[in-house]
Amino acid sequence: MRNYSAGTMLIKARLGDIQKFVRVTEPHLKDFLIAAFAKFGVPAVTEGVKVVDSTGTELDDDVFEDVVKDPSVGVLTIKYDTEESVSMAPSPEQSDLKSRDSSDSQDTIILSESPSAKQQKLDTEAKNLVESILTKKPGGERIMNEYNRSKSLTDETRRKMVNILAADMTEKNGTSPPRQVKEKYARGIVSLFPYLSDPFSRTGYDHYYDGESGTGYLAWRIKTIQRSTARDRRSSYGASSEGTSREVGLGGPTARRETQFVPETVLSENECKEAVALMKHCPDEDTIKKKMKLTFDFRRNMVLDPQQSSNVLSVFPRFKDVKGLVEQDFVLMFGEDVSGKFLEKWTTTFKKKIIQQCRKLPSTSELEDLLLAADTPEDGIEVDDDSSWDSDLSSILLLLHLIPPSAQGRKRPGKVSASQAEKHLVVFKKTGTNIQEHLDSIMTSTQPYLLALGRKKKEVHQFFVILDKNAISCKSASSLGAIDELFKVHYVFATSYNPMLNNMFMFIQTTVYGIDVGKVKESPRVAEVRARLLH
Repeated sequence: MRNYSAGTMLIKARLGDIQKFVRVTEPHLKDFLIAAFAKFGVPAVTEGVKVVDSTGTELDDDVFEDVVKDPSVGVLTIKYDTEESVSMAPSPEQSDLKSRDSSDSQDTIILSESPSAKQQKLDTEAKNLVESILTKKPGGERIMNEYNRSKSLTDETRRKMVNILAADMTEKNGTSPPRQVKEKYARGIVSLFPYLSDPFSRTGYDHYYDGESGTGYLAWRIKTIQRSTARDRRSSYGASSEGTSREVGLGGPTARRETQFVPETVLSENECKEAVALMKHCPDEDTIKKKMKLTFDFRRNMVLDPQQSSNVLSVFPRFKDVKGLVEQDFVLMFGEDVSGKFLEKWTTTFKKKIIQQCRKLPSTSELEDLLLAADTPEDGIEVDDDSSWDSDLSSILLLLHLIPPSAQGRKRPGKVSASQAEKHLVVFKKTGTNIQEHLDSIMTSTQPYLLALGRKKKEVHQFFVILDKNAISCKSASSLGAIDELFKVHYVFATSYNPMLNNMFMFIQTTVYGIDVGKVKESPRVAEVRARLLH
């Protein structure tokens, strides 16, 4: 609505295909209609005019001004008797003219709210719903007070909030609430508590309820209620199918993707074989890197072929001793900007925030040791303990505690602790350990992990990535550099994440590197932690 002076406004009107703006000094219904008809040269109609809302209730003249100024009014219909057809709507800032329906001597003008107004209305309704529930239920005020104080919720408080809302939802809608109801409660959470919204998700509330997959904290709590109800009724059926995971979109380490690399020269099959043969015994690293770049497409096809993928390190053994080849392939896939994000962002954006969040977790001896080690000397804390990792690697391991492994099903290993998962991320050996003996001791091929060699954990002088009983020497001697290379090995060799480390690597993939955002299905915990850290 455009205001020019007190009591004056500009309203859009349309006659057939002609659209004009009508300035009204006193926006009462009759004055407005007279001005609009005059604008188009149509005889004024002031008698027999009816204005009704979407429910069919007639509006009085004295509320007309308030109605046309209200963007959430819904549908407004003006009915009058005339041989001509004139449509009137508020200006574009106020609403969009959607449609007109007429029959015989009666014209119908429909004014509907804009998409942004509808969204705002839905958010407001959902916010009021959740706020009303938390205000009335025991413990709800404490939840709101905690958020107002810290702009966040602890895990325990978040669980209490979800339990309260899920209980209210099932009490009002039964143990299988409709999708739109669950979406409304989830929307209400992030509308009432905006800092809990995930900035990377489509809706912001997918981690509370994702209607496409039926997952999220609210969905999981409702399934628990359903199981409990089923047990109480001694029923063997009634489990909801909503918890079934949707098909994961294309993304992650094993996805076939368009790469950033455009080769200057395309090698024939014979030329590829010649380059591969040359590299195996070539002493010059620059020549090896050049030939590796030329054979990149050949190698990618081999990596993505299930019949050949296990032979990549046999065909290209120089990955193991020429440092930097993993980095080079990763850059050819994603570009320099993506490749450098982890080392660029970890210490500046994530490390301190992760330490702060982990201080709120239930205390354990392993967690306290990592927190102590992760604190840098600038914080005034130094750790002299042979069993502790350095500050940067300790912060990575804290991420494992903040985003713990998902349960591995009912069969073994079942639920895995962060401390157990750590052993699948990095293994320490004293300097002088025979690498080949370590490789021979591996019973089965597993997903890649780091082997750290040093005098003690905080003084590692060399890292290797162990993959399929092969040791790939890391270019970097720093723990962050080694973690960076470990992550990139997954993509260079199209190897899936270890299930125990999946949540942690998924967070690093989407939130730090920005790879396949929106294409992969993340656990609600990943989205929740991201919301905490990025707000």
